Amino acid sequence: MSRSRSRTATTFGVPIRWREFIVALGGAAASALAAPAQSFPDHPVKVVVAYPAGGPTDTIARVVTRGLSADLGQSVVVENQAGAGGRIGTRAVARAAPDGYTLLLGGSNNNAITPALYKGLDFDPMKDFAPIAALATESLVLVIHPSVPARTLSELVRYGKENPGKLTSGATVGIAPHLLLEFIRIRSGTNMMFVLAAAL
Repeated sequence: MSRSRSRTATTFGVPIRWREFIVALGGAAASALAAPAQSFPDHPVKVVVAYPAGGPTDTIARVVTRGLSADLGQSVVVENQAGAGGRIGTRAVARAAPDGYTLLLGGSNNNAITPALYKGLDFDPMKDFAPIAALATESLVLVIHPSVPARTLSELVRYGKENPGKLTSGATVGIAPHLLLEFIRIRSGTNMMFVLAAAL
């Protein structure tokens, strides 16, 4: 497995590790990795993105697979299976045949956050996937509407404390941006209402 150097940023003095995206095989993937590879691949390979088209994970998948098709001599198809904070697509790959033809472009959301938040998952990232390669890192960016008189995080926190109930934040539930917003709210003591972003 290829590893990229892990970089960290800090928020309120707490390090936030940047997420590594990993392509992973579904099912009992280790057995597929050990199988003879002389004829692989002899039909198209599918890369599942568990998030909507046009997002960062989807963009990474499409950039990477553009050259992969030529290298493999087979079509590599990106398929978006969005919903439930990435759980739908991740589950689909975990249930796929462990033959190397169904891959997941995953990362912290799929492999770390989901198991920590949800009990009774019908897949286990540690058992159902085998890492292949680290492709990219992603940082989280906090953006503020121009109507809010704050240009830094400190100014935003101060404004939120001085104007309780006036700030709202939004993200898809149960993924890194949501957790970071809640972390900021709790750590800073800011009265900021969370608004569920439309599920796609």
